[in-house]
Amino acid sequence: MSRFILAASIVLGIGTAALAAPAPSNTAIPDFAGIWWHPSLPGPEPLDNGPTGLRNIMRRVEDGASDYARLVGDYRNPILKPDAAATVKKFGEMSLAGEVFPNPANQCWPEPGPFIYKNFGLQILQRPDHLLMIYDQDHEMRYVRMNQPHPRNLKPSWYGDSVGHYEGDTLVIDTVGIRADRPFAMLDLYGTPYTKSLHMVERYRLIDYNQAKEAIDRDFKENFHAAAGIIDRLYRGKHLQVYYTVDDEGVFTTPWSATVTYGRGVTDWPETACAENPHVPYGEDEHVPTAAKPDF
Repeated sequence: MSRFILAASIVLGIGTAALAAPAPSNTAIPDFAGIWWHPSLPGPEPLDNGPTGLRNIMRRVEDGASDYARLVGDYRNPILKPDAAATVKKFGEMSLAGEVFPNPANQCWPEPGPFIYKNFGLQILQRPDHLLMIYDQDHEMRYVRMNQPHPRNLKPSWYGDSVGHYEGDTLVIDTVGIRADRPFAMLDLYGTPYTKSLHMVERYRLIDYNQAKEAIDRDFKENFHAAAGIIDRLYRGKHLQVYYTVDDEGVFTTPWSATVTYGRGVTDWPETACAENPHVPYGEDEHVPTAAKPDF
């Protein structure tokens, strides 16, 4: 664990001691320290009411949850504009034909929000002027500047420009500028596209188990628990929940929202690296990131 934190510190160009330093005593902010896990794929918990994310049309016979072996997003969901619905339908047909279509995760590319919720593990390293959000697979990291505006001349990037602030016990993160001119530009495991207009607002909050239970029940009803063994099923302490809203006028007819609810786990932080495999059983081989020249 210490080596991992040190590596993250080096990425930021600051020391481990600086990361571990407590916040000023005159600020009352929630403490998100520790390792948080959710066990589910495709991941997010669609809301029972209002515009929400896509569900998998294909369900498992044994429990009615999402059939992860057949990922067919509900292209009839009214949040999708016609072109986006056609894209989701196309990827669903590929999945039904037994093809594992390429996405950022299986092609080892950076994962945009909210695709990045596919990762099971999350750590948040907090400082007064910034946050570092670390995900357990492929060393994905998001940097959040606190109490600052988005730059006027924003240059799109893999994870976009994220700025945050606290509203009482809630961490609010506003993200824009996620690169759309890239391979595998999709928001979820159903292949839902996005454009340069993508805007995501996340609200992170620590909640009691009784408050989290409704979302946990939605999760069990909706998702396949691919990593159930890493979750402490007897844990009844504080949970971490993100309620997020996605808006993209080029893809969606309306903003929509969903949740992801994290609990505590029973395992240490893993080292997980993506094994690049550009060879696919259909069409042309995929293009993976390559350097134009050696680093040294």
